[in-house]
Amino acid sequence: MSHTPSRQDFDHYMAPNYSPQQVIPVRGEGSRLWDQEGREYIDFAGGIAVNSLGHCHPVLVNALRTQGEKLWHLSNVFTNEPALKLAKALVERTFADKVFLCSSGGEANEAALKLARRWAVDNHGEHKDKIISFYQSFHGRTFFTVSVGGQPKYSQGFGPVPGGILHATYNDLESVRKLVGDDTCAIMVEPMQGEGGIVSGTQAFLQGLRDLCDEHQALLIFDEVQTGVGRSGELYAYMNYGITPDILTSAKSLGGGFPVGAMLATDAVAKSLVIGTHGSTYGGNALASAVALAAVEFIDTPEVLEGVKKRHDLFREHLETINRKHGVFKEIRGMGLLMGAQMSDAFEGRAKDILPLAIEEGLMALIAGPNVLRMAPSLVIPEADIVEGMARLERAIERLVATE
Repeated sequence: MSHTPSRQDFDHYMAPNYSPQQVIPVRGEGSRLWDQEGREYIDFAGGIAVNSLGHCHPVLVNALRTQGEKLWHLSNVFTNEPALKLAKALVERTFADKVFLCSSGGEANEAALKLARRWAVDNHGEHKDKIISFYQSFHGRTFFTVSVGGQPKYSQGFGPVPGGILHATYNDLESVRKLVGDDTCAIMVEPMQGEGGIVSGTQAFLQGLRDLCDEHQALLIFDEVQTGVGRSGELYAYMNYGITPDILTSAKSLGGGFPVGAMLATDAVAKSLVIGTHGSTYGGNALASAVALAAVEFIDTPEVLEGVKKRHDLFREHLETINRKHGVFKEIRGMGLLMGAQMSDAFEGRAKDILPLAIEEGLMALIAGPNVLRMAPSLVIPEADIVEGMARLERAIERLVATE
């Protein structure tokens, strides 16, 4: 007799490091999802900025089905055609000369950090090992990346953290100047902090980081795991600023829901990643590469990227209308379709209380910390779904306000 999994099965069988919502989605199409009971939801969460083309987009389904009938996995003893096509597409569309393919954003950031230190040793010596990152940043869950990330709660309780890591204040260039020196090998920064509250870097701040890296012969690493592949309204967010990093990391939207990550670098830096220095068992497998290539080629078009900017304006317009009525937000911010609404003083820390109410109203959303409601929907979400989703969000907020 077949067993239908329940939310209780999660508590029984799964490690307790997550606490998912009670509903279990079983089917998705576009920006809509249906749960086990057949109830429909509009998806403003996008798998945390992953489902760049929504659910089961025909372009991605076709790429997966076609490649799935040809070749799945070889290991890095061989290369494969989809991986080579994906690398070529990323190089031709960005500043980069070389690509390392992996399976996640954490892996991509791990590779970037290891490469930065290896490059520094090769070119300057063992003393040049300091990495500067920022408070409230998030770079992954490996022990190295979680230590570089500026949220100690994620690294506490696991023993001694890797050394040589310093943290400055985001958008405060002077705080970086106090830390940077000739022993700095890299500065790692998100052009927009995602988990840290949807806070965009200013032009002057990011340009100042570039200048400090040039002055001290250090590398500038842009973590674009959350902002990349169309999310900001450009293929990568660095293009909005006209500031070129030495290394860039990409994942999430890159695969449209299929696990894949990439580290992009210039020739001068990438040459330090010689044979045997790093690897990834599943990185660059044919299935992931085929889906990612389809996603990149579909997203990197004027129609999609301009559509992201247009949808941003529609989201902002609706959020501002809701706020004029209910006064729940202090600030609405973000780029493209990665947006955050910071809660007002009267609703301090209550962003998380909106999520279950939204679920009850048929809407999936996110938070970025306890005080910011976050939205990261499909880049091609229909405008009608935005309008209906906002109506559902307003009903959830009305219920929140009624509890005060």
